[in-house]
Formats: sequence, structure tokens, C-alpha cells
Amino acid sequence: MTQRKIIHIDMDAFYASVEQRDNPELKGKPIAVGGLPDSRGVVATASYEARKFGVRSAMPSKRAIQLCPDLIFIFPRFAVYKSVSQQVREIFHRHTDLIEPLSLDEAYLDVTENKQQIGSAIGIAMQIKAAIRDELQLTASAGVSINKFVAKIASDMNKPDGLTFIAPDKVEAFMESLPVNKFHGVGKVTAEKMNMLKLFTGADLKRLSEVELVRLFGKNGSFYYKIVRGIDDRPVEPNRETKSISAEDTFLNDLSNPTEMKEQLDRLAAIVANRLQQYDLKGKTITLKIRYSDFKQLTRSQTLPAAFCDPETIAATALQLLLKTDILEAKVRLLGIGVSNFVDENNPAGDAQLKLF
Repeated sequence: MTQRKIIHIDMDAFYASVEQRDNPELKGKPIAVGGLPDSRGVVATASYEARKFGVRSAMPSKRAIQLCPDLIFIFPRFAVYKSVSQQVREIFHRHTDLIEPLSLDEAYLDVTENKQQIGSAIGIAMQIKAAIRDELQLTASAGVSINKFVAKIASDMNKPDGLTFIAPDKVEAFMESLPVNKFHGVGKVTAEKMNMLKLFTGADLKRLSEVELVRLFGKNGSFYYKIVRGIDDRPVEPNRETKSISAEDTFLNDLSNPTEMKEQLDRLAAIVANRLQQYDLKGKTITLKIRYSDFKQLTRSQTLPAAFCDPETIAATALQLLLKTDILEAKVRLLGIGVSNFVDENNPAGDAQLKLF
């Protein structure tokens, strides 16, 4: 089989960079795109100047302003970001139609066969980065390797404006040396569990059998077993569809106070609403996900008569679903909110799926 050539492109601080590009007075200043620092505002993207203070995406805006008192909040202009994202996509299409967008600001490209018959994936990545810089006055970071997992990790290694190549014969050694908290999809709680088990790097994971990894980490164990050996057979899927948009968080300390749970639901609702608005989507069904300290998990859903995308409706409905469970009798380890059953505004009687292409 021909070895695949995969590029992961990730725009640098995308929303914030667009705002700084369009308003030169914002250049060099710490800015956050997102909701104002009220009880439900969250940061969608922070400029690199703001990140120096610890401001990050999905952080409550109130916390962000505490970390960086001079932070400038910019209300999102999603129509503009979507337009710029489409311009970036057009640059990708000069080289390949095998494009799998993950969001407005990142995508996988399979350039094993490419339109310009360029033999080097690194050369293609360089051309894409140059076009984004010259035509759009923005920067992007690229990761180049033989599969999606490694390419995505590589793109994050030299931000901003970076380009990292992990050669085929270096992939396995790269995965062995990688700290477990750098594995895409491994959150802080899972990383802490791994560290408690004295699993600090890919090499540590590699010493365990697949059976042992599955016992410790469930179905993800099989994925860890393969990926630490550089195996990721997932294809780039240009017509990938998403049927729901969600956000969840696993807590370092289990929650037992309903007030704390409500605060977390408010925060998650703001994140979900933010993502819905990125794509001009409205849904009718809300799903609440709860995992207790004993790892028992349940979901509860409710379908509303009218479509919505606002954080208030999402938070209030999720709270109602939460109050119908046994929250007073158990400690909560994870909360998640999902919105689905999307409605096409041009066809209110029919459901719509989010096409990321």
C-alpha cells in the first residue's frame, strides 16, 4: 500500500487574528473573542498576547479578566470568520479535494495524490502557509506525517506559524517520547490517572498489552495500543457530517453541591451555544450526560417545540434534566451537554445535519 501523506492545518488564534488583522489598533494587544465577562460568557479564542497571561479558549470570561485585567473583549463576528474560513478552504482545494474540516480553523488534508503533482507533502504545506499569509494576512501552523493523529500533534508543536514534519521512520519513536498529556483526546483527568499508574510517556503505555489498556481505559485502550505504535488507519473524510454539537468536562474533584453543578452547566451551555453560532445552527433536542464518581453514567434528553441556539435555553433545560436525577445522593465526576436535531432555517419542517465541507 502507498504510504499516506497527511497534513493538519491549524489557523493560529483564528478569530483573534482576524480581529487584529481587520483592526490594526488591536495588534499587539491582549484580546479575547467571546462573551463578555458575565456569569455565562466564555472565551472562544484568545490572542497570543492574552495567552501569555494564561487566558485560553473555553475559559469563563470572568476568569480571563482576572488573569489579564487589560484584556479587550471582542464580540464574535461569526459571519466574517466563516467567510475567511471558506477562503482558506479554497486555498486547500488548489492541492486536493480530500479535505476533512474539524472546525472553521482546522482541517486534515490527504495529499498522497495531489492536483499539482508535488511529491513533497512538506512542499505543499509550505505553499499553503505562504498563500494564507500573502493572500489573507493570517498565519497557520502545519503538521505533516503519515496519519491524522501524528499530523495533528505535530501542528501544535511550533505554534504560531510553525511547520513540523514527523518522518515515517520517526513516528514510532516520536510516539514513545510523547508525554501522555500531549496525546490528542487525553484530558487532564485521564492524564492524572495515567501518571498515578506511572504511565508518563507513550513508551510507558507501549509496555502494556492491549488487554491491560482496555481494562484500565475502556475502549480507548485499544486506540492507545495502536497509536503508540504509530498505527492510525482513519481516512480523511471530506463529507464528514456531524449530527450533534456538545461540550463536556471531567472534574478534578467530584461535585456534590447543586450550585456548583449549575455553574458548570452554565459554562458548558455557553460553550455549546458558541459552537452552534459558529455554524448558524439551531437545534431542538438537548441531551445531558452525567457520570458519577462510581463511573455509572446516564443521559437524559428533551426535545423542545422550537429550535434554539442561545445559552439561556440550553442551560435552563440542562438544569431541569439534572434536577430530575439523583444528584443529592451521588457525587458527579463528569457533566456534558449536547444539542442535536438541527433545523434547516430554509426548511423548518425538516431536520438538518451539519456538513463540515
